[in-house]
Amino acid sequence: MSTSITQQQLIALADEYGAPLYVYDAEVMRRQYRKMEDAFKECNVKIHYAAKALTNLQVLRLFRELGAGLDAVSIEEVKIGLMAGFSPEEILYTPNCVSFAEIEACVELGVKINIDNISILEQFGNKYGATVPVCIRVNPHIMAGGHYKISTGHIDSKFGISIHQMRHVERLIKSLNLKVEGIHMHTGSDILDVDVFLNGAEILFDLALDFPDIQYIDFGSGFKVAYKPDDVTTDIKLLGKKMTARYKKFCKDYGRDIQIHFEPGKFLVSESGYFLAKVNVIKQTTATVFAGLDTGFNHLMRPTLYDAYHHITNLSNPHGKQRVYTVVGYICETDTFAWDRPLKEINEGDILCFHNAGAYGFAMASNYNSRLRPAEVLVDGDKVKLIRRRETLEDVLATQAGL
Repeated sequence: MSTSITQQQLIALADEYGAPLYVYDAEVMRRQYRKMEDAFKECNVKIHYAAKALTNLQVLRLFRELGAGLDAVSIEEVKIGLMAGFSPEEILYTPNCVSFAEIEACVELGVKINIDNISILEQFGNKYGATVPVCIRVNPHIMAGGHYKISTGHIDSKFGISIHQMRHVERLIKSLNLKVEGIHMHTGSDILDVDVFLNGAEILFDLALDFPDIQYIDFGSGFKVAYKPDDVTTDIKLLGKKMTARYKKFCKDYGRDIQIHFEPGKFLVSESGYFLAKVNVIKQTTATVFAGLDTGFNHLMRPTLYDAYHHITNLSNPHGKQRVYTVVGYICETDTFAWDRPLKEINEGDILCFHNAGAYGFAMASNYNSRLRPAEVLVDGDKVKLIRRRETLEDVLATQAGL
């Protein structure tokens, strides 16, 4: 969780921009990107940033400047990516359960199309034939680890075309004259075991031998980051070493070099992010001491949705005595960030910091309870930039009729 931003700087940012507040460290993003590049430096590799993790234009531009492509899962992400300066061929559009009209619109925008079900693949082939190349998303039926809601490669997942349906896909390709330029998988987040990921990769490498004209194989991502101090993470160096050996063998068997893609999101931005919140009230009941904040799951959904752990520090009292608190929000629901968490003594008015808040923090924020979404700040060395202002009630009402 190393970063260039100090506790004093975070307190100063909360004072200047108000709380709640999202703060991102640009240098951590660069560090994580370089780790990926270094791990696969002996491969012909393209890293696509998964925009859904954090879609702010300034963050997208940072990764474009580093040389990344973009993984987009909606036409809105495609359009934002184009606004951020990505060229259409640098964007891979991987939707799920969208209308065919949205796919047609993305074809018009010129981005790469990744299809994950047979019905849409058949419609695509009937309309475009070989005139528009396509990538096929495969479900390898592998459970990679993590919460079941973020596992996408198992047999009950809605994502991808089952590996057992490839014979049907082959018939469609021939009958509709489809031009398949890539094959793709994504097993989900929190990959703990490198060998489990490699098992999925092996499936794609073997499958690729049946597709003579592909230009790339996309292995998705899901690499685990440290949410707790001394947490287990995906060993990127080990994965890179093993994948490189297998990649070189595949290229030899295939008869030419092809490009391999990865689509990290959380791995690139999670550790860069801090979510700062102010303590409104300390409430002691017969059983629990609550620290009630000026935020809730409307701003940070992951603990409620995924039972996700976020390390919390008291920026205002870092050296205080330790006590046990249940940290909760101000939403009219049970929005609990942490149960019975040992923290430095908390007083009303203190600023708490949620670590690893760069991924799926602001991106999943809402206006539930008609609350306003917070501001976002990007710290890049000694430069601080407000990259999204705090919402106002006028923003929330702007699309409503009859005002």
